[in-house]
Amino acid sequence: MKIASFNVNGVKGRLPRLLEWLEEAQPDVACLQEIKTGDATFPALAFEQAGYSAIWHGQRAHHGVAILARGRKPVELRRGLPGDAGDGAARYLEADVDGLRIASVYLPNGNPVPSPNFDYKQGWMQRLLAHGEILLADGRPTVLAGDFNVVPTNFDIYNAGSWRFDAVLQPETREKWARLLEQGWVDVTRALHPQERIYTFWVNEAAFHRNAGFRMDFLMLTPSLVPRLKQTRVDAEHRGREKPSDHAPVWVEVEWP
Repeated sequence: MKIASFNVNGVKGRLPRLLEWLEEAQPDVACLQEIKTGDATFPALAFEQAGYSAIWHGQRAHHGVAILARGRKPVELRRGLPGDAGDGAARYLEADVDGLRIASVYLPNGNPVPSPNFDYKQGWMQRLLAHGEILLADGRPTVLAGDFNVVPTNFDIYNAGSWRFDAVLQPETREKWARLLEQGWVDVTRALHPQERIYTFWVNEAAFHRNAGFRMDFLMLTPSLVPRLKQTRVDAEHRGREKPSDHAPVWVEVEWP
């Protein structure tokens, strides 16, 4: 099964690029972030015509996540991250696809630092850690796919000094990411490519052409899936196409079922 994550930065505005990528890459499951549209305006018909069933958790103009599955229907398991009933932001969606639990995740950016935005980011990450423990404890194979808005180490960014005040590089953010790994979640890219500089986000076209990027999009697997790993890749060339997202798709292939 080929499972992908793609922050599309507006599903309606990027629809031609997204459909183009789906046709070329043929993922079995695509987790989307920042769809930036309400539930009623999500372009489900376009995906259906491309061979994908979808579930989505939309929010007009902001955030929003979706899960697409080729030739099968994802079965929704959870909408929204538990732990704060007052949080209405559409940032988490969890589904069953052929017995595999897959979540599309969009963590808060958190800028500026310090600010209520940064406090919200830290609280959200703490809730993710709590939910992550529950997911690991029940033993079910799971993939967390998304834009985590964290740069784990200086090796994951072209120039850490230039961005040292950004929320994605702050010690508090990195510490919570490290705790996610300590729980047992496996960062697929680093598992298969421990020494390679790999980026998934470029702030603008000029940065892309000089490969001044960040690695902020991840596929996190429960340990039981690691023996099933086949390959992973970032489809970086899609960042260089006409009217692209500022993120590139990242995907993993696992032997499943």
